Amino acid sequence: MLYYLFHYLEDFNFPGARLFGYISFRSAMAVILSLLITMIFGKKLIEFLRRRQIGESVRSLYLEGQNQKAGTPTMGGIIIIASILVPVLLLCDITNIYVMLLIFTTVWLGVIGFADDYIKVFKHNKDGLSSRAKLVGQIVLGIVIGVAVYMSDDISNPLKTTVPFLKDNEFDYSKIVWFLDMDNYGWVAGIIYIAIVTFIITAVSNGANITDGLDGLAAGTSAVSATTLLVFAYVSGNVVFSQYLNIMYIPGTGELVIFTSAFIGATLGFLWYNSYPAQIFMGDTGSLTIGGIIAVLAILVRKELLIPIFCGIFLMENLSVILQVWYFKRTLKKYGQGLHLFYMAPLHHHYQKKGLPEAKIVTRFLIIALILAVVSVLTLKIR
Repeated sequence: MLYYLFHYLEDFNFPGARLFGYISFRSAMAVILSLLITMIFGKKLIEFLRRRQIGESVRSLYLEGQNQKAGTPTMGGIIIIASILVPVLLLCDITNIYVMLLIFTTVWLGVIGFADDYIKVFKHNKDGLSSRAKLVGQIVLGIVIGVAVYMSDDISNPLKTTVPFLKDNEFDYSKIVWFLDMDNYGWVAGIIYIAIVTFIITAVSNGANITDGLDGLAAGTSAVSATTLLVFAYVSGNVVFSQYLNIMYIPGTGELVIFTSAFIGATLGFLWYNSYPAQIFMGDTGSLTIGGIIAVLAILVRKELLIPIFCGIFLMENLSVILQVWYFKRTLKKYGQGLHLFYMAPLHHHYQKKGLPEAKIVTRFLIIALILAVVSVLTLKIR
């Protein structure tokens, strides 16, 4: 609530109060604060979880070094969520519709992920929360976000988005139903938009969850994706930059820069303890949440069609699982024996089976993520 405090003190010419009016200052403070929270309290959380013997139960996949991870503290996503929410509540204008939607996303998916981890750890059920229950939770979130964006008076042109690499890069979802009378059937475009939003949130959230299989992989790639979105949020919410770059100006998205900065600080701070060899795992509490946040951020800054690029690692991991299952079923039906397209899915396990060290796989995936992030930012000029 420091934002409101210093906004009030500014009227009395309190020294330094005006600094909190600048997005750049608040975003820098958000990064620093989230990093400090994660790194200071992360160590205390690890010690607490170890004392309570709240550790990862490893299912044997016959991978090198896998058994060494058994007993490593899990549910570290709690500290990621706390490191995001505390700076946001202190430094953001929480009456901003975009910030409210992201806070709701963080808490909602955090609760679903926590329930899954709790069942795994305390109920000793390796399957955790049922896939159907998690899917329902993600769908409900998607519907809420879609309806809120579509119906909100504070969000201008909710059905408009941007298409990468095109000169005239704005696209209106209502054009999908161009053949209908918009005076009578305009709601159809809204339903289509809500369905697309729901699909994106579910897909990206699951993609992050699947990617969280190697030390530092999900946290590192999420930080890279979030940095890309921070650039988009900043230029889209700035009149001067949006006019110069000839992109859609989205009023109010400046506050997203502060939220995204807190997110980046939280994931990088968590990476301090999660990098190889990991001292703690984020669990579904973290992976479902960070994936959902990235998806909602992309939707709010109208860059959801760029997700396959800047979230390319999540996409590859998701596709590897889908293709593996599809190929196995196809060959089973055709030859009577199921064959594998990859040594193992998700994709990072494929490379483990090929004999690549875990740290090298993560480093190479992060390099690819950085390249994809640069390509995504270049779409602001390359059309």
